[in-house]
Amino acid sequence: MDYYLKVFVTVSEHQNFSRAAEELHMTQPAVSQYIRTLEQTMGTRLLERTNKYVRLNQAGEIVYYHAQEILGLYTKMQNLVDDITGKAEGQLKIGASHTFGEYVLPWMIATMQERYPDIEPEIMIGNTTEVANLVTNHQLDAGLVEGKLLHHKLTMDNFAEDYMYVVASPNHDVFRHETSIPLKALENEVWIVREHGSGTREAMEEMFSDYQCKPKKLIHFGSNQPIKEAVQAGLGISLLSRWAIQRELENQDLRIIPVESLPFIRQFSIITNSAFKTKALDVFIDLLKNHEMLKRIHD
Repeated sequence: MDYYLKVFVTVSEHQNFSRAAEELHMTQPAVSQYIRTLEQTMGTRLLERTNKYVRLNQAGEIVYYHAQEILGLYTKMQNLVDDITGKAEGQLKIGASHTFGEYVLPWMIATMQERYPDIEPEIMIGNTTEVANLVTNHQLDAGLVEGKLLHHKLTMDNFAEDYMYVVASPNHDVFRHETSIPLKALENEVWIVREHGSGTREAMEEMFSDYQCKPKKLIHFGSNQPIKEAVQAGLGISLLSRWAIQRELENQDLRIIPVESLPFIRQFSIITNSAFKTKALDVFIDLLKNHEMLKRIHD
């Protein structure tokens, strides 16, 4: 049954029998037969077909959602069984929120590939909420996130601290001050912020609450890079991870505002959804917790 679900998921994602057949290395009639058999088993049609499109109907949406979770569990089960007598190898699906995924994870993966070339990493970058949902549905082996998660299915393990600073363009008027200033003094500034669901946005809101700062205007961006560009352009100020701004600080494109009681410190965490781990995941977690790069995170 797992292969019937795989064919169904592939057709659903491509919305096309021919493209699904090409990806699965099957003939189109064979793909059609798999779909018909699955629909007979389920007792209802799952796809609406016309000459122009193939779409999920309401029943198909339900099967598609659960098929992804079932296939994820099946793959994890097979990998765990293969691991009993094997070595660290095979597919490893890791999700990461933007800050860690864009500025730290590539270095971890490079080290892992050097030491364990038979591990096949597959990386997904999204905000904390997106990554957590994929781990919950067994579509990722693990997630690397910032911020707090409250989900009974997930195990969360902190592995490093992240230091966050308020930054501005070097030409900003705020640098006329010779001494540190309270965060509340920046209420009238334009704050460049991440979208809801991101760990960086959560940290910023927690910081505002802790120091009773109520910014008058927020401008939203969906990732760190456009936020940095906006701050450099003088559009506003922002709270960003030291990892995200290292290069800009070195090049003097950004400057840290001397705000009292900062940096703001949050946790990097790894989230998983199984008591069992493949050897590939064990290797990655051990690397994560002992990598020299993370030991220098506050330098």
